[in-house]
Amino acid sequence: MPSNDVRILLQAAVPTAAVGAVAAVVSAVVAGGKGAIGAAVATLVVIVFMGLGLYVLQRTAKSLPHLFQAMGLMLYTAQILLLFVFVAIFKNTTLFNPKAFALTLVATTLAWIGAQARAHMKSKILYVEPDSTSSSTGGQPKNPGHSS
Repeated sequence: MPSNDVRILLQAAVPTAAVGAVAAVVSAVVAGGKGAIGAAVATLVVIVFMGLGLYVLQRTAKSLPHLFQAMGLMLYTAQILLLFVFVAIFKNTTLFNPKAFALTLVATTLAWIGAQARAHMKSKILYVEPDSTSSSTGGQPKNPGHSS
């Protein structure tokens, strides 16, 4: 992953983990140990899903830039649907508190999206990739303009 991608990933994952930690503490106070486990599992699910989604989206942007916008919309839709599936699957679980899981899932998803949007707006991403190869004229541009 290029450094911009890693920077955006970290700037989205760290606030999400912080929101998840706060949610785990609140869930532990409100719902006990099972609430804390539910919040921790939800935080892990969001970070893994959204991190993989960001990785796939960045790979698509590099290899198929003309599909970037459509892929982004499809990816976020798929992620939200998969998160709903997780809530539905674990609705009646006894492994952890499902309400703490669902609320933490929503909170950490919103934290990820907000942090990712902020990180992308703050990053200085070039619109055009500069040519890294120099020409054979000793570093001079190939077409310097008028020679008169």
